[in-house]
Parts: sequence; C-alpha cells; structure tokens
Amino acid sequence: MEVIVKPTYDEVSKLAAGMIAEFLRCKPRAVLGFATGSTPLGTYKELIRLHREEGLDFSQAVTFNLDEYIGLPKDNDQSYHYFMWENLFKHINVLEANVHIPDGMSEDLHRHCLEYEEEIFDHGGLDVQLLGIGSNGHIAFNEPGSSLGSRTRIKTLDEKTRQDNARFFKSIDEVPRYCLTMGIGTILEAEKLILLANGANKAEAVQKTVEGPITASVPASAIQLHPNATVIVDKAASGKLTRKYPGAPAMLDL
Repeated sequence: MEVIVKPTYDEVSKLAAGMIAEFLRCKPRAVLGFATGSTPLGTYKELIRLHREEGLDFSQAVTFNLDEYIGLPKDNDQSYHYFMWENLFKHINVLEANVHIPDGMSEDLHRHCLEYEEEIFDHGGLDVQLLGIGSNGHIAFNEPGSSLGSRTRIKTLDEKTRQDNARFFKSIDEVPRYCLTMGIGTILEAEKLILLANGANKAEAVQKTVEGPITASVPASAIQLHPNATVIVDKAASGKLTRKYPGAPAMLDL
C-alpha cells in the first residue's frame, strides 16, 4: 500500500484524477468505480477539465458506483444517481448505457444486488476503484462490523454516518436509514484502489486504516490486503499518522 501526503485538498484531487486519467488513456475500455460524497468532488472537477481541455475520452469506459440510498428516486437531489450526473457524468462523454449505479427503488432489492455483482463480473471486474472514507472508517456504506468478504447488499446505516450526512439534508430525520452498497470483498477485487481523505476529521480513521490492524471495526483497513492500493491524503487528514510518507512519485505505477 502506497501512502501519499499532499499539502492541500486540491493537490489530492489533481493527483487522483491524473491517476484515473492515465489508466483510462492506457485502457480506453476501462471499468471505473466511482464514489460519492464531498471528498471526490475535486477529483471529478479535474476529470471534467481533462475531458474538456485535454480530450480525455470516456466514450468506451464503463462505470460502477459504490452505493445508493434505499427509498430515494433517481431524480431526488440527494440520491447518488443525481449526484453523479450533476457532478460528473453529464459533463463528460460517458455513454448512459455504460453507467451503473445501484437502484435504491428496485422492487426486488436482494435480486438487484445479485445482478449488480453479475454486471461487474460480466464486464471483467473493476479496473480502478475510487474510494472515500467515513469518519468511522467505513468505505462505501460498509459500516464498522461489515464482513471483509462481503458483496453488494442491503445495509443499515450507522448513526454516525447518518449524522455526518445530515448536512446534505434539511434534518437528520430525512437521512435514509438503509442503503445498497458494494461489499468489501467486491471492492478488494478491483485491480487498483485509490482512497482519498481530506480534513482533520478524517485523521483518526486514516491512521487506523493505514497503520492499525486489519479489522472489521475499521472496514477501510481491509485495503491493507490489496496489492495495488494508493492512499492520498491532505496534510490535515495525515495529522495522526506516526510514520513519514512521501509526496507524489515522479512516475505512477498503475
């Protein structure tokens, strides 16, 4: 696992976008895993810039998102469908047919989860998966206690997660209690993992993920098992790390 500490969030975002762009240029038909939340927004802005100004081509790419709330229609402004189209997809040349996001309004959620796994398998697996991290150490919506071998499934959101996400809703009462999420086992099968974190509120989770034991109590710690994982954090999020970590290398081994 490679850990890179950058001075600012903007530099974290540009490095992550550059890694994804390099992967896509090498493999135009890449299967890209995307995340939601505030952390990847800078990365998405940079990917949009690379598309508009440098011709980064998404026309052959296939995308899979990590998660979605149960009970929010796709046009709800807090759904992750809405988030992804507003913040990335409608600004690049990705084909709508190639975009996959869990459907929290599915009539048969259990079957939908199985089919989501099958879709990933049918496309040859994820080439690169972008990840954020919750303040409680969750990745996607795999809350503390999640099996490290879990697959796409229904999950109950931890109260800490609901409190953290309440800022996006009018009140915490509007934050859904259930979600669909890609499992940790599914995530670990991606060829490349890129985990991002920024802000002092993520420092403890980052330290436990990078330097602590591998444990279901800190789901993100499972990335220590991955042979090709990069953690990119800003200075504030690195505040509790006990070892020294480098800045970005001159060449990125993807």
